[in-house]
Amino acid sequence: MASSSVQNTTQQPLLQPQLSNAKPETTSDLEDTLSDDNLSPFHRITKATWIESKLLFHLAAPAVIVYMINYIMSMSTQIFSGHLGNLELAAASLGNTGIQVFSYGLMLGMGSAVETLCGQAFGAHKYDMLGIYLQRSAALLAMTGILLTFIYVFSKPILIFLGESPDIASAAAVFVYGLIPQIVAYAVNFPIQKFLQAQSIVAPSAYISTATLVIHFLLTWMAVYKIGLGLLGASLVLSLSWWIVVVAQFVYIVKSETCRFTWNGFSAQAFTGLPEFFKLSVASAVMLCLETWYFQILVLLAGLLENPELALDSLSICMAIFGWVFMVSVGFNAAASVRVANELGADHPKSVAFSVVVVTTLSFIISVVAATLLMFLRHIISYAFTDGEEVAEAVSDLCPLLAVTLILNRIQPTLSGVAVGCGWQAFVAYVNVGCYYFVGIPLGSLLGFYFKLGAKGIWSGMIGGTAMQTLILIWVTYRTDWKKEVEEARKRLEKWEDKKGPVLQ
Repeated sequence: MASSSVQNTTQQPLLQPQLSNAKPETTSDLEDTLSDDNLSPFHRITKATWIESKLLFHLAAPAVIVYMINYIMSMSTQIFSGHLGNLELAAASLGNTGIQVFSYGLMLGMGSAVETLCGQAFGAHKYDMLGIYLQRSAALLAMTGILLTFIYVFSKPILIFLGESPDIASAAAVFVYGLIPQIVAYAVNFPIQKFLQAQSIVAPSAYISTATLVIHFLLTWMAVYKIGLGLLGASLVLSLSWWIVVVAQFVYIVKSETCRFTWNGFSAQAFTGLPEFFKLSVASAVMLCLETWYFQILVLLAGLLENPELALDSLSICMAIFGWVFMVSVGFNAAASVRVANELGADHPKSVAFSVVVVTTLSFIISVVAATLLMFLRHIISYAFTDGEEVAEAVSDLCPLLAVTLILNRIQPTLSGVAVGCGWQAFVAYVNVGCYYFVGIPLGSLLGFYFKLGAKGIWSGMIGGTAMQTLILIWVTYRTDWKKEVEEARKRLEKWEDKKGPVLQ
């Protein structure tokens, strides 16, 4: 491994010092600090914690902003549509939470393969491979997007088959047609996003997303109210907003000095090794989608209870609160995966182990604060969504379960981020299937329906599945031999680093 590292440094002697935005000296300082026997254990841990915390928040804060803005763009489109009428609100909600969320989760999950490979390649100083992984993932996701297009085109019969009324299905189909251009935007955006995150370049995406949100509000208002394009106009603007983000980020990659070593133009090499890349992408997608669908099933099961309206209203409010907090978890997920992948690629086993401990601890502290605040406000928080006292009481009754969920779903996504950084997506997918679908859902159904505990029973059972999954990930992470993982990362990079293909630009 030492000879490989020397060879790589010889080929690109000036590369590391010039990539100042990635703060390579700081990551090296972390390993040096953890290995410095001249410091007392207390001072060593204190100094290392400060270094790691700065790195994590440098990554996590902009990532949280990006995911929050993605969430707000979809929700604002739904709100604008809702002011057109109840039918339009139902149609936009169905298109957003049904069709769009499915595609978003699938494409984001598949894009996580780039997170593993780009993160480890950047840590190993194999900078020229990052652009290849970006193109390879974009090509694969574009092909997946072509298949997803059929779901969008035939959304009306699909929704009617699933039991929706013809009127709502017809209106939702109009909304979904406007989201078709968004599919290709997803295919390009997520690989670009992971490509930049792997290099610790996160602030530009936050700036671009923030500016796009302002444009999105203005264009949606014009399309819906001034031009009168209705549902189709609202969804077309949402697609356009995503394309603005994609184009702006790509222009940044091509023009910015910070990416001059990781982007060398289009290459035919991107179209090699697609079957193997597809396997890792599918494992990433399955891992994420199983988690996303898990809580959607909670809402579906609640609709089968004796008093479904009250159950759905209270759960919808709880899920809305959960959704906002979950965006913070996703940001830490991205930060954790980048930190772990970078340190594995850089041959820093002590830094990897320490990073895992710090990010998990910080996530736990933040989740406890959020859960405590929620419990303090549990009797009044629902009035931000509705004036109904019965719903407010039901939400207050569910808040203890929501608080537990917030804690578990701050730790669990962070550990999933660690798994992505290590390339464990397939293993986590199996764990998710077992814990969620063979434990959580059956247990929730048993408590909710057989023991007549209603929404609380369903949710309690599903928390059991999440808790089991979290404990398994904690145990596996604790037992991990990080020196061995460094070797596995090196082998993975050698496997994926093919001979250079011709540059096409």
